[in-house]
Amino acid sequence: MEKEKYYITTPIYYPSGKWHIGTCYTTVVCDALARFNRLDGKDVFFLTGTDEHGQKIQRAAEAAGVSPKRYVDKLVDDLKRLWKRLDITYDKFIRTTDEYHEKAIQKIFEKLYEKGDIYKSEYEGMYCVPCESFWTKSQLVDGKCPDCGREVQTAREESYFFRLSKYQDVIEKLLSEGDFLLPASRRKEMLNNFVKPGLQDLCVSRTSFDWGVKVPFDPKHVVYVWLDALFNYITALGYAGEDDSLFKKYWPADVHMMAKEIVRFHSVIWPAFLTALDLPLPKKVFGHGWIMFDGGKMSKSKGNVVDPFILSDRYGVDTLRYYILHIVPFGEDGEYSNEMLVRSYNSDLANTLGNLVSRTTAMIDKYFGAVPEPKEDSEQDKELKELTSSLLGKVRVELEKPNVTTAMDAIWEVLHRANKYIDETAPWTLGASEEGKARLSSVLFNLSDAIRTCAVVLQAFLPETAEKILNKMGVKEQERTFKSLSKPMSSGGKVDKGAHLFNRLDIEKELKELAKIAEELAAEKEEKSEAGAENTASEEEVKEIGIEDFDKVQLKVGVILDCKKVEKADKLLCSTVDLGEEKPRTIVSGIAKYYTPEEMKGKKVVVVANLKPVKLRGILSQGMLLCASDDKGNLTLLKPEGDMPAGSAIS
Repeated sequence: MEKEKYYITTPIYYPSGKWHIGTCYTTVVCDALARFNRLDGKDVFFLTGTDEHGQKIQRAAEAAGVSPKRYVDKLVDDLKRLWKRLDITYDKFIRTTDEYHEKAIQKIFEKLYEKGDIYKSEYEGMYCVPCESFWTKSQLVDGKCPDCGREVQTAREESYFFRLSKYQDVIEKLLSEGDFLLPASRRKEMLNNFVKPGLQDLCVSRTSFDWGVKVPFDPKHVVYVWLDALFNYITALGYAGEDDSLFKKYWPADVHMMAKEIVRFHSVIWPAFLTALDLPLPKKVFGHGWIMFDGGKMSKSKGNVVDPFILSDRYGVDTLRYYILHIVPFGEDGEYSNEMLVRSYNSDLANTLGNLVSRTTAMIDKYFGAVPEPKEDSEQDKELKELTSSLLGKVRVELEKPNVTTAMDAIWEVLHRANKYIDETAPWTLGASEEGKARLSSVLFNLSDAIRTCAVVLQAFLPETAEKILNKMGVKEQERTFKSLSKPMSSGGKVDKGAHLFNRLDIEKELKELAKIAEELAAEKEEKSEAGAENTASEEEVKEIGIEDFDKVQLKVGVILDCKKVEKADKLLCSTVDLGEEKPRTIVSGIAKYYTPEEMKGKKVVVVANLKPVKLRGILSQGMLLCASDDKGNLTLLKPEGDMPAGSAIS
């Protein structure tokens, strides 16, 4: 019998800066849904990726002195590393710079043009570079971009347009009937704010930059980012390519998951594109809320960034997954704070879950050595057993909506009830006498089955923790499946009371440590930006310069007279340098990892003498010490040979 298909997608992420906890939100949710449906016996395809074209990328790459492709390559590698860290089980990672995707986009553009749904004209309107979006004046909020609140600029250029207005009735009907777009508040917003006022034809090409897919019959135009990006959901499956078997197998998507700011593109523009090509529409588009930080949207652009690598290293991957899946209310805006993370770790993971497993395994080990066979049931057991047997069904219903928060609520309801059950049945009292052992066997078996059931379902949400629990409870491999939950677990499994799953944290101590880490990260960022220390250009892509450019750089021999560490900056040394001038100079360098102040004294060095002074940690730095670095980032100071005196020119 052929398995039921389930195709789920994240949006493709724009690699324009450092990844953060907000980036993780959609992908962790999609991973939980993908894992659950695999465990539920479905044939799952889970897609994620990156959207790598556009003016913003081109400008960022130019500022970094590298090609756009080299610029995005590093960020994409970091994103894949993050997904690996968070145990994300995607089936395919698409990049819009993949050759197969670019070729497919050209074919799609050509097909829409031949059908008359794309035509050439001239565009004049308000353009937001960070959002890659055009707006009419009426759509602006206080004269600024309605999505990000930043300044827009007037843009006028020759463009190709998609006849979005042609599909006004189709889109209005789609959003007025059924639940294509969820939650309902998003549907109402799209209808009232964008569709009912009248759809305008959509600009789908640009000529003011060239980082993108070239229009095949007019190569001075590049395909505008939203047409390029949206079609990833089918080009990844082989549509308009050499092998479209995956497209035939998995399309239409069951769920397109995304944050609310890009719902307009997915619920209005995307179905219009698909309708124009006579293709089926996705079954559901879901626009969840934002993770907020200090009352504002968490984003790379506003600086409210929390590093998921640091958090997962410190508290474990499943702690971060738990916060995203359970503490943030799904579908709505949710707050992030270090305090909420640490408190939820203690109350929900260490106490409710971890303590339950520890108490149960310790009592089984003490009284029976293995999961006992139940011998004496009681009315006292009824509620826990009913909650345990109905758990999978409840979670399945909630995830079909989909609502991961309420699905997690159902799991924690069982865990809370199991903890209460321990207090009600007092196993330690039953174990104090031989006549209580029969009743004790049932109590500990019921606890074991409740924990095993929760752990089996938790495999979709907290996979590492779930595996540890199942191992500690001695659960057989064949009893770790969803099908096995139709009946209670087997007795006889050897338990491992071992180490705690989650050790309780000192909240005040943790908050101080996190504040210190945040301060260090901010200082490091300041050092990099002020000193220009981060050189992202590779040797082969450094721009060629003429001799007149080189002549602008004044290099001199310097002698280090004194050196000391910069307070509260682990990477910085402050050197007093003789350059043969009336007064020595002060130069701050990020080399404390490689040299001690004592080693620096008396060294001859090469100094960029005419570099614009900058303040680092309140110290005016009047030059730069030149270093060589290897591919691992190790540094060594450059030094002149011979007895050249301080101030000698290097040419």
